[in-house]
Amino acid sequence: MNSATHNTASLPDFEFRIPLSAFPERLDKTVAQLMPDHSRSRIQTWIEEGYVRVNGEQVRPRHQVMPGDVLQVWPQARPEELAYEAENIPLDIVAQSEHWVVLNKPAGLVTHPGAGNWTGTLLNGLLYQFPQLTQVARAGIVHRLDKDTSGLMVVALTEQAQVHLVRQLQERTVLREYLALCHGFLYGADVIDLPVGRDARVPVRMATQNAIAPRQARTHYEVLEQGLYDRGIAVSLVRCRLETGRTHQIRVHLSSQNHPLLGDEIYGGKPLAGATRQMLHARALEFIDPGTERPVFFEQEPPADFQAVYEQIEWKTP
Repeated sequence: MNSATHNTASLPDFEFRIPLSAFPERLDKTVAQLMPDHSRSRIQTWIEEGYVRVNGEQVRPRHQVMPGDVLQVWPQARPEELAYEAENIPLDIVAQSEHWVVLNKPAGLVTHPGAGNWTGTLLNGLLYQFPQLTQVARAGIVHRLDKDTSGLMVVALTEQAQVHLVRQLQERTVLREYLALCHGFLYGADVIDLPVGRDARVPVRMATQNAIAPRQARTHYEVLEQGLYDRGIAVSLVRCRLETGRTHQIRVHLSSQNHPLLGDEIYGGKPLAGATRQMLHARALEFIDPGTERPVFFEQEPPADFQAVYEQIEWKTP
């Protein structure tokens, strides 16, 4: 007995009768309109696996739904979302509602399981703290921070909130502001507008030139302070705001301007002043609360290791 037959033996979670006044429309589009809290791609997967029926029959996503048809839907979590193990990993919770939780991620913690890091991740800790996340896409994670980047992240606690927050990210209305310590003297404020893709020569790197499948990337920056380490090595404290959110975006963008982050040896940074990781911290986060439709704002000061490196530098305001 296949899983679809087994799981659809019970009564459906949702049943819809199409009005006689309706026009014929594709099944995937119809269900997406009836259940707007779920993405169309996810609904297509449900249809293909038999978790959406038309008049009791399994059909294809492009099947034309006609007036009077009865649709039955058994919403499903993706198998990969149920494959991870819950682990008792301490979480630094900054704020929480019934719809979301804002976390202060420490440097060194991987956000999501993947090659070489299948356990001990933020996601594993989330599943332990919030068991309901087994039923939410990507366990509620809507954006990631690199392993060695610290700071603020928002995690959705319901699928409706997850869809809402992902759409905000797609529409570029989420404020994500970072503090960075980088090599050299940057000046003023500007925008780095360079596409980012996978480095064709070094798989663990991203690149702005000769990259594989580059995508638009925009980083706004403002220099807050300039200073000298060990009486001669120039360093800048920079505030960065993401307009897009590509992998390693701030790291690769600043490196492309010959200002790599302190400690970011992948992109040419040096471990100056005791920096043992890239000196990047997600300081501020603002988004529209899916429950209230009002903006919420959070700030988090850099952790002790970032502060320790900062204090090794003799600063001046530019």
